[in-house]
Amino acid sequence: MRPGHGGARQRGGGQRVMAGPRIEREKRTVAAMVRIHCRGRHGTRSGLCPECAELLVYARARLDGCRFGEAKSTCGSCAIHCYRPDMRDRIREVMRYAGPRMMLRHPVMAVRHLIDGRRGPRDGADAEAG
Repeated sequence: MRPGHGGARQRGGGQRVMAGPRIEREKRTVAAMVRIHCRGRHGTRSGLCPECAELLVYARARLDGCRFGEAKSTCGSCAIHCYRPDMRDRIREVMRYAGPRMMLRHPVMAVRHLIDGRRGPRDGADAEAG
């Protein structure tokens, strides 16, 4: 795993907790969407422009701190909006542009994301949120 993109996250008291497969899958999906958006809108050929890199770091940090953890749905169907309003607008723009293109570029990832978006937080998530 690349530095700064990892699976470990911090809980209260500084304890490090490894992110599970659901959070890691969501991170990969967001990263793919940001890359599609950056290449299409900003013309980048390799890597990300500074704006998109900042957004991706922010999105990963939000996923690392998600109170629902592995029981989460997609961020767009979450009842708790943990994104700052400016970042929420930016990620929405990314999703609008990249969402339809995901079916061509990453069809399996796109279908899994759609399925995840249809389900709410799984049982036990309400207990964690409290």
